[in-house]
Amino acid sequence: MYDYIIGQVTRITPEYIVLEQSGIGYMVMTPNPYEFRINPKHQKVFIHMHVREDAQQLFGFKTLEQRELFRKLIQVSGIGPKSALSILASGNPSQVIAAIEMEDEGFLVKFPGVGKKTARQMILDLKGKLGSLLEHVELPSAQDELPLFGGNFHQQELDEAILALKALGYSEKELAKIVPDLKANEELQSTESYMKYALKLLLNTK
Repeated sequence: MYDYIIGQVTRITPEYIVLEQSGIGYMVMTPNPYEFRINPKHQKVFIHMHVREDAQQLFGFKTLEQRELFRKLIQVSGIGPKSALSILASGNPSQVIAAIEMEDEGFLVKFPGVGKKTARQMILDLKGKLGSLLEHVELPSAQDELPLFGGNFHQQELDEAILALKALGYSEKELAKIVPDLKANEELQSTESYMKYALKLLLNTK
């Protein structure tokens, strides 16, 4: 029904953004809401409308590649929209695609809601079917993959990032392991930067 919406981001929460267009504020669930900014400039958000018996939800993505991978993921048995958002929250679709193509179950089970059975199902269902998508994914540089963040930590921004990570399905126990590293990094100042670095740590500590 929707391909994308161009509008103003008027609100950001740990779980969703509000995208206003023509006087209507759309609640849009996103992998990392803090990738967006509240400003008067219009932004394009690629949309997937998910319809259930009890609800209709809008999911939004900064890139077309993210949305198409999301649609592939929710076709896999055992993966719902929330799990798919958690997988995409790292902001690196190419890593997920590579893990599927290389049958790297160890990487896939690091995401909330993905156990060994689900990881194997992802590989069985999607391996060999993502080639065209991979061609359009921009591979990040090593610097993008492992940014050298430091820590004069900002409590409010850190708290917002922790809430967003909980919304994605990470447990308090998992988050407690990485909080000291987040606080110790002097260059982390925004919620988005805390989110990105926290996800890097979480994917390397399980």
